[in-house]
Amino acid sequence: MLRKFFRHAVVPAFVLSVTLAVPAAPAAKPLLIDDFTAGLSAKWEKKVFQRETAYEPVVEEGRPAVKAESRSSASALIYPISIDPKAHPRLSWSWKIGRTIGKGDERTKGGDDYAARVYVVFPSTFFWGTRAVNYIWANRLPRGAFLPNAYTGNAVMVAVESGDGNAGKWIEEERNLVEDYRRAFGEDPPRIGAVAIMTDTDNTGEEAVAWYGAIRFLPPGP
Repeated sequence: MLRKFFRHAVVPAFVLSVTLAVPAAPAAKPLLIDDFTAGLSAKWEKKVFQRETAYEPVVEEGRPAVKAESRSSASALIYPISIDPKAHPRLSWSWKIGRTIGKGDERTKGGDDYAARVYVVFPSTFFWGTRAVNYIWANRLPRGAFLPNAYTGNAVMVAVESGDGNAGKWIEEERNLVEDYRRAFGEDPPRIGAVAIMTDTDNTGEEAVAWYGAIRFLPPGP
């Protein structure tokens, strides 16, 4: 009915001019989670799964960062936040690793360790409905591959980097989180509840070191 009304209505010129003069809503701006220039924000929360990975603010090759060292450990730093993914659908970050996990294998529980991962959590009213998109520096999974986590189908692993070809180098990354969520779960994402970083070697018993740079959520691209 409304479409039909506007198609045939005669709109006075002054109304049209006023309508056109109304400014558009301001575009969303990049949302900085942390660039570590002032150390590690107090908003980061520690989550220990099995022994603690050591996280400390450093300057690595002139870049403020968080250094993560894992020795048979699995703990994460989690930054709780409430974000509309439609307004900020893109995630950007930088990272560097010493090397991948020798015994790491994304397809098995025993190999579910990563030198570096950045992941986004989508909470649900019921804990079993909570989902996560894990952006990993893969050990064996080909770059660009998607794979359900070895422990749960509610988490997908996305191989943003793979292997040791870029080990020892700072790499800048950007992902469209909405597109990745749709590909992984077949629907639009709910609100974002947290972003996290994690370096873990509890399953393989190995050691790993990684550095994480600035993390931002970005508005839609051009």
